Amino acid sequence: MDKQDGVDPGALRMNDPWQDAAGAGLWIPDQTAPEAGPERTRPEGAPRQDPGTGAVDRSAVYLEVQDSAAFQEVRARYRGFAFPAVAAFLAWYLLYVVAATAAPDLMAHHVAGDLNVAMVAGLAQFATTFLLTWAYARHARLRRDRAALDLRWSLATRTGQERVR
Repeated sequence: MDKQDGVDPGALRMNDPWQDAAGAGLWIPDQTAPEAGPERTRPEGAPRQDPGTGAVDRSAVYLEVQDSAAFQEVRARYRGFAFPAVAAFLAWYLLYVVAATAAPDLMAHHVAGDLNVAMVAGLAQFATTFLLTWAYARHARLRRDRAALDLRWSLATRTGQERVR
């Protein structure tokens, strides 16, 4: 498919702030700034650089971000959703398996026509999977995505990377 609604697909823009920022040159170092010499000191909060190559010490920046309150908040929000959701889903799945093995008469009980309790519970497992996926995506969008993008932006600007993947 070469064209979509009369527009070249290569020209379609995605709403991705990283694509826009990289295209705008926001992460390209200022070429007109004077070179940092031994007489200049590193500004507060600036990443450390290797004096021989001028490369940013990215590991120190990553460790600093990992220790930051913003990163810990993102991790706490993730864990606050993921761990209870996984525990609830595993409990629901194990209840289904145990009921299928320990109470076959209950699971064989007909609900409507040839549809029995086991089939309804099995289909409910699929429905629960889709519901959990939707809830996870919603939680990530509302509670974590903005903070995670802010952390990525901070890392990209502090380490001098043109693009963070």
